[in-house]
Amino acid sequence: MNLILFETHELGKALPKRDGRTTHLLKVLHKKEGDGFDAGILEVGLAKGRIEKANADGSLDFSLDIHSPPPPRLPIHIAVGFPRPIQIRRLLRDLSSLGVEAIDLVGTDLGEKSYRDTKLLDDGGARMALVEGAVQSRDVTIPRLRAFASLGKWLGGRGWGKGKALLVAADNVRPAGSMSQMGLAWEGGGKGRVVLAVGPERGWSDPERGLFESAGFLRLSMGGRALRTETACVAATVLALEKIGALM
Repeated sequence: MNLILFETHELGKALPKRDGRTTHLLKVLHKKEGDGFDAGILEVGLAKGRIEKANADGSLDFSLDIHSPPPPRLPIHIAVGFPRPIQIRRLLRDLSSLGVEAIDLVGTDLGEKSYRDTKLLDDGGARMALVEGAVQSRDVTIPRLRAFASLGKWLGGRGWGKGKALLVAADNVRPAGSMSQMGLAWEGGGKGRVVLAVGPERGWSDPERGLFESAGFLRLSMGGRALRTETACVAATVLALEKIGALM
């Protein structure tokens, strides 16, 4: 853990003995009563923590002193064709740690329909993965997460919201250019948000390509290799981060 993260409902309560954060503080960081640690309160701010008391039952009393507001999420919104359920947790964790502002999981023509039945979106598993990504990156915010039944519904409702944005769909079939060139679309118009669409491992169908073109998306290539969905998402996001100057 790069940050001991708390939620507001946990404030004023002892950290339980069997909580992973307690184990990390005592067994990994070798903290003891009176020691400080890096902490944060989800959606509130970064803080300095202190172990006030190690209780007989193994729990820890702690205090938090907030010193910085939450850093802003980066203006990147990514839509992903539903991957295998085993991949979703890793995907959400990694995109959260990269700082994207929103993640939409989208049903696609060539994606496996059963993948949409994952329980992670309802049982708290998805949120846990997003929080894990925040902890990894020393952040106290997480991306907004939603699901759409189809690409058409996402595009029709402008799932990425209003306002100026560079719209890019990763696609290796008859692309208009390379992902490495996406920044050229901003020439003369300044920089803004990036909306990325990454399909399932089987890619987009021809009707979906038509939908992208009608919605004003650039279809850009990520090379000739077939990538895992999670790999393609991370690669596309890093390219977008470079184009908006977020890697400085």
